[in-house]
Amino acid sequence: MLPVILSLFLAQTAPAYEARSTPADAAALLAPDAGEWDTATEVDWGPEPYRTRFRALWNKHGLHLRFDSEDDSPWFTMTERDDRLWEEEVVEIFLDPLGDGRYVEVELNPANVVCDLRRLGPGETASDPIGPMDRGFSVTGMQTAVATSDDRWIGTLYFPWEGLDLPVAPAPGAEIPFNVFRIKRPGGPDAPDEGAVFAAWSPTGSPSFHVPEAFRPLRLIP
Repeated sequence: MLPVILSLFLAQTAPAYEARSTPADAAALLAPDAGEWDTATEVDWGPEPYRTRFRALWNKHGLHLRFDSEDDSPWFTMTERDDRLWEEEVVEIFLDPLGDGRYVEVELNPANVVCDLRRLGPGETASDPIGPMDRGFSVTGMQTAVATSDDRWIGTLYFPWEGLDLPVAPAPGAEIPFNVFRIKRPGGPDAPDEGAVFAAWSPTGSPSFHVPEAFRPLRLIP
């Protein structure tokens, strides 16, 4: 019963993230200079000099996300969709739109390459804590963009509700369990594990990001 107790405790103590509604369309919000982003609630986490900032907006069409990743030397070598991006540098979101524990995992790297999959449930042994996954799952209609500057890279994403298996838009007040993350590997491609930073917005209490009990509500507000 411990996971259930932990989940209830976190649900009662961890604040929700409130995503405001927006009339803007996906194409406009893929641009980091879109004025609508100034209306979104911002949260940040992680160590200096690799702080990460996250914002979200929504409308009847889908969910809009933005990650600002402080970094003067982001890198990548993987360039194909659904590559094992977590082995390099990424921002990530885990999202449980159906509330059934089969959460969607989406990763975005500095080259605007995406990996999307669905986790099907917890592992059954200590050697397999993450459990099975569906690598064939895709967020249909997803759009992404990346912009870079001297001190950061900015990733923007759009998820249509139907791409998350929701045929209609959730109503205001709906809550979707989620968490967001950042992986930074200062050692570069020659030493990716040296000094690696694994930073979670909602701490998991574990080396793994895959702790659904640490998810917080993403609350849709008008």
